[in-house]
Amino acid sequence: METGAAVREPDEAMKAMREAIDNVVIGGGPAGSMLAIRLAAAGRRVVLLEKEREAQDKVCGEFLSREAVAYLQQAGVEPRELGACAIARVRLTSGGRTVAGRLPFTALSLSRRVLDEALLRRALEAGCEVRRGAFAERLEQKADSWAMRMRDGRTIEAATVFLASGKHDLNAWERRGCAQEDLIGFKMHWRLTPGQTKAARDVMELFLFRGGYGGLALVEDEIANLCLVVRRNRLRKLGAWRELRQAICDELPFLRERLDGATACWSKPLAISPIPYGFIARRADGLWRVGDQAAVIPSFTGDGMSIALHSARLAAEMYMAGNSAGEYACSLAKQLQSSMRIATVLSRAMVAAWGRMLAPSLFGLRPDAMGQIASWTRIPNDALLTAPLTSRYSQVQGSVPLG
Repeated sequence: METGAAVREPDEAMKAMREAIDNVVIGGGPAGSMLAIRLAAAGRRVVLLEKEREAQDKVCGEFLSREAVAYLQQAGVEPRELGACAIARVRLTSGGRTVAGRLPFTALSLSRRVLDEALLRRALEAGCEVRRGAFAERLEQKADSWAMRMRDGRTIEAATVFLASGKHDLNAWERRGCAQEDLIGFKMHWRLTPGQTKAARDVMELFLFRGGYGGLALVEDEIANLCLVVRRNRLRKLGAWRELRQAICDELPFLRERLDGATACWSKPLAISPIPYGFIARRADGLWRVGDQAAVIPSFTGDGMSIALHSARLAAEMYMAGNSAGEYACSLAKQLQSSMRIATVLSRAMVAAWGRMLAPSLFGLRPDAMGQIASWTRIPNDALLTAPLTSRYSQVQGSVPLG
């Protein structure tokens, strides 16, 4: 009897460590939360796995274009109520020259910490099960399902997996085919002086420097977000963040003025490397990739957030309609390929010496050029999804099988 009991206990323990779920979303950023909201609102059982226990700041320009704002509002999240700052103008500085222009739309700027938390709350309200501190270490594809090995030793099996882990790849599911991946990203929040805050009001400051480019804009609570990318070889020569910031301020006096007397909100900046600019997921591997796992457009376009939200909406729409992950990937790639190609070419030019020299002259001759570029790198209007949260799903709910 004792021997038999000892043999059965491991089997029972293993069963307790295994769980079967219809739909799993890995990652609780904007794309993952948006996708979970759509599926849960349609009555599907969906579990969202977020590795962090609390919302975190992320390396991100924190720019919300007109399209991004519209998608958030469709999901019941109003950025202005969260304290988002309006952005109507853009200034570009390179060397000793600065040119300015108006955006073709009014944008907003909101920190990822605040936005991510609001979207996760909305996912909960929609009926999604959100598990924080749930770290998926390994993902394996089986014949007709997926198995996720969690850090706590548990295994989750799912019929469908949506990968929304942002710029961080999951083991054995790395992204391939990036057009520009020699850049390192940095981000720091600053508390500016009253005069600096006034100068930064309603404007996105873009600046080019040797081997990179960056942006500065206000987010909620009048905090300024400084985000930049730099080529790896340039950073290697300088040594570290402090030396990099000093070199950029020496090259761009306006940035020194913006930060002189300002207080850094953190002891050190956030950083990420590499940044897979130009990546578009095209392979049909059965995995539904959304957000930066689906496409990564260069940061200067300000379209990264809208693409993340759009990919989530499109994935939900196509999944609910019975399409495959491969069909979704092809559809998204077709929608984004033109804007991605233009943005990547411009990004390469911006980190090159000749591009840094020509940019002010080009924009000086064509004041509408910055607005035109913003239009070229947007999601095509005919690809945007404008249906309310439930109306489209109410037409297919109950008639489309799971999976």
